[in-house]
Amino acid sequence: MKTWLGDATGGGLVHEEDAAVSVADHGFTVGDGVFETMKASGGEVFALTRHLERLTRSARGLGLPDPDLEMVREACAEVLGANPLDGVGRLRITYTGGPSPLGSDRGGAPATLVVALGTAKPRPDSTAVVTVPWTRNENAPTTGLKTTSYADNVIMLAYAAKRGASEALFANTAGMLCEGTGSNVFVAVGGKLLTPYLTSGCLAGVTRALVLEWTGAEEADLPMSVLAEADEVFLTSSLRDVQAVHQVDDRDLPAPGPLTRAAAEAFAARSAEDIDP
Repeated sequence: MKTWLGDATGGGLVHEEDAAVSVADHGFTVGDGVFETMKASGGEVFALTRHLERLTRSARGLGLPDPDLEMVREACAEVLGANPLDGVGRLRITYTGGPSPLGSDRGGAPATLVVALGTAKPRPDSTAVVTVPWTRNENAPTTGLKTTSYADNVIMLAYAAKRGASEALFANTAGMLCEGTGSNVFVAVGGKLLTPYLTSGCLAGVTRALVLEWTGAEEADLPMSVLAEADEVFLTSSLRDVQAVHQVDDRDLPAPGPLTRAAAEAFAARSAEDIDP
């Protein structure tokens, strides 16, 4: 597998086993970086423009220089061209503060850019989720940014895996439903599809935004108790698309229910029409 490795001044393809990032890179030492994960198939990336726009927003939120999006596009194309895949792949862009002093201060080196491709496991049509006892701080300076500081998510996802679930859902500090470790959450209540506002602290998911546009779903303030009352629950993410939830903690749900099925069908049809909506 070949990976694109470089910095803001340029770079190129290297074999994965030869790729090396400085041990003083700020992304490695303090998690000072942002990333995007995208679905790739047939040599193309879904919704690349939206992902690059979010990459820029996240970089600005951390105070990193804007990435050169033309260079990022070229890097993505080179990686996909060098690594033909059968089925669906996971294309990841990582953009960090670059080599810096061993502390929180950044150095003067250019930002590091890596584009890597891996295989994606086929996802089941439905999944189980659990709620966790930890919360997202909706007032944190990194809220809404897709940063490489994912330790909280690693802990919560491991908690879910031990309980036979593929995702963990959590509240914000106000006790309102927020999101999953790598997904947004939608619920069906009273015939309506609802998802938490971005002010809950959740990430502005690309798939979330498209589902809102394509299905008539609405944003709402949702207490965690909605998970015990909702008629249907589903997750959205770049690799899940729209995935039904058949169990929340010990509660069984129809999967897919009618609104989930309609959302999944709408997403599949519209995304097939346009690779970069």
